[in-house]
Amino acid sequence: MTPAAAPITKDLVLLGGGHAHLFVIEAFRMSPIPGVRLTVVTRDVVTPYSGMLPGTLAGHYSHDESNIDLRPLALAAGARLYHDEAVGLDRAAKQVLFTNRPPVAYDLLSIDIGSRPRVTDVPGAAEHATPLKPIDRLAGRWQSLVDRIKTGPLPCRLAMVGGGAAGVEVALAAHVRLRAELAAAGRDPAGIHVTLITKGALLASYPSKVARIFARVLSDRGITVHANRAVVRVEKGVLHLDGAPGTVPFDEALWATAAGTVPWLAVSGLDCSAEGFVRVDQTLRARNDASIFAAGDVADMVAHPRPKAGVFAVRQGPVLARNLREALAGRALERFVPQSRFLSIVSTGDRYAVASKGAFAVEGAWVWRWKDRLDRRFMERFRVKPMMAAATEDAHDPMRCGGCGAKVGSGVLTRVLARLAKDGLGTSADVVVGLDAPDDAAVLRPPAGKLLVQTVDFFRAFIEDPYLFGRIAAVHALGDLHAMGATPRSALAIATVPHGPDEKIEDSLYQMMSGALSVFRAEGVALVGGHSAEGGECALGFSLEGAAEEGALLRKSTLRAGDALILTKPIGTGVLFAADMRRLAKGRWIDSALASMQRSSREPAAIVMRHGATACTDVTGFGIAGHLLEMLKPAGLAADIELSAIPLFEGAEELAASGVRSTLFPANARAAGAFRLAGSGPRWDLLFDPQTAGGLLAAIPAERADACVLALRDAGETAAIIARVVPGVGDAEPLRIG
Repeated sequence: MTPAAAPITKDLVLLGGGHAHLFVIEAFRMSPIPGVRLTVVTRDVVTPYSGMLPGTLAGHYSHDESNIDLRPLALAAGARLYHDEAVGLDRAAKQVLFTNRPPVAYDLLSIDIGSRPRVTDVPGAAEHATPLKPIDRLAGRWQSLVDRIKTGPLPCRLAMVGGGAAGVEVALAAHVRLRAELAAAGRDPAGIHVTLITKGALLASYPSKVARIFARVLSDRGITVHANRAVVRVEKGVLHLDGAPGTVPFDEALWATAAGTVPWLAVSGLDCSAEGFVRVDQTLRARNDASIFAAGDVADMVAHPRPKAGVFAVRQGPVLARNLREALAGRALERFVPQSRFLSIVSTGDRYAVASKGAFAVEGAWVWRWKDRLDRRFMERFRVKPMMAAATEDAHDPMRCGGCGAKVGSGVLTRVLARLAKDGLGTSADVVVGLDAPDDAAVLRPPAGKLLVQTVDFFRAFIEDPYLFGRIAAVHALGDLHAMGATPRSALAIATVPHGPDEKIEDSLYQMMSGALSVFRAEGVALVGGHSAEGGECALGFSLEGAAEEGALLRKSTLRAGDALILTKPIGTGVLFAADMRRLAKGRWIDSALASMQRSSREPAAIVMRHGATACTDVTGFGIAGHLLEMLKPAGLAADIELSAIPLFEGAEELAASGVRSTLFPANARAAGAFRLAGSGPRWDLLFDPQTAGGLLAAIPAERADACVLALRDAGETAAIIARVVPGVGDAEPLRIG
């Protein structure tokens, strides 16, 4: 028997995807610690490299060149990646708190969530200006401005508030890019006016030579600078200053003033600075909590105060990675002493830059090329590499029992059920015996005059976030009932969790079931019982019971010739997650698919029924081709499919074209071969791609199909008519490709 991996005994949680945490993730990829579970919690699954932001705005770098995809990096390190934003800490319970998901427990926590301009210091700034950070939010606003420049009214007035390196670089980059966009659109480049306002002197923290160089460059570009002027109020389209010229009109205002951070840190009980940054000692450990570390802009190095600059976060990274490992082992920590003189390279927007260290400064195009090489080298370090995983045996953990000996302990189960009961287990007047008073079996009262509809689904976890997995497992299982026009009533759970200490098993089970219950409660489904066991990995499934009016029951095989076939969700989850396992999928592709997989088919089912659906099924493991054949074959019908009309998840066609396939693809394709189907190309292959929590495939009378699609899209679905049902020709050609 192959020895099991070491049970989880400690949880290391990285809060934030900042530059320092990249080194921690890389260290775990190279050398995982047996028994330590790494969890990365991040608001953004793609983390921008701040050093390349001006070049990205100027158009020198693409999104992928200047952003680090955390998902494949975390997966290569064997880490769980949770895409969410924290709202607080419970330090007594050692938990990170969230708004829409259960707390995440930690034994050791590291915080690297960066900083952001303090827009709340100036009345109206939060409402009418765009801060440079978070960078992802700036990116959307910036693209809107770029698009507007091409056809919008001129002149376009851009105001940059903040005269530090970030403000100066962005002002220059914006000037270069927007003039180029105007010229490309056949418009006058002089139609862009840029104004920079700084409360103090221009580049006050830099050597005077650097400030003089940039004063010259700004002047040469025609960028107006108001130095030693503070913005005291912002109204729509107008900055109010504390001195002449009094007001500065703008069409777009960017904000890069003094740094601040999230407000919940200041009320967490951690020792924080007046600005809310976590005060750390020389080992990067919080001064009043030995279980918490902080790095990057969010950390305040008490012994060695330094400006908020990415260079320090990068230097802190290796030390933080070593100290977290040493802290987990109870060993002495290494001190971090930041450099007092550091290299700074500030770009001028046009592939030209100024480098300085101490009083020394040089400028030129060669400096920009030097910076470009350094930035690209940094990015390449964190590109996806093959996962290096090591399974180790814990000599102190006895061989785990099978059979009923593998059940989760009663104490763990009792505590999980008690916590879930506080959240609400779902309600139904038909539940006679449920989890509120558990017995050997649940007891339900049959619905009078209705048909009972039952289904079961169970599968292993394909993502590392147990809460998210629980939500998707519930949505997937409910899809069968929705496809038949049934109203779900109750659920029995079947759960498997990796073995380990009771508190780790309890947390995994609670996270999974909390996710599922968040879906069930929204649909009025009562969780009435279930079974849990230990295993090698998380797995979850449900036996569901629902009710339907006999005359309203939808079947697969009752479609009619002439019907339109509508698909309510994109396809491609099989190929996307096959690629994800191989670290080939982009994080934003996976994020988009996960969002769709959490969308219940309850409302789409109601919409297709209102539009006279004649037949319906949900698209899951057999793919569109397999499930469509299940509809057509019994009815002796065929379908003309319009491949180009089938909605696909971003990245699915690209991955299919490169040869990525789900492990179920060959079986699905072989089954379709029995019906003499033949075709080629990535879109054809995606017909056989297995789906998880996929959409509905509904047959709608042709005259009502367009209205049905519009109603589905109004409800937020990505729906499309993908085929027409036609008279059959036997087994020869049940699917015809248009």
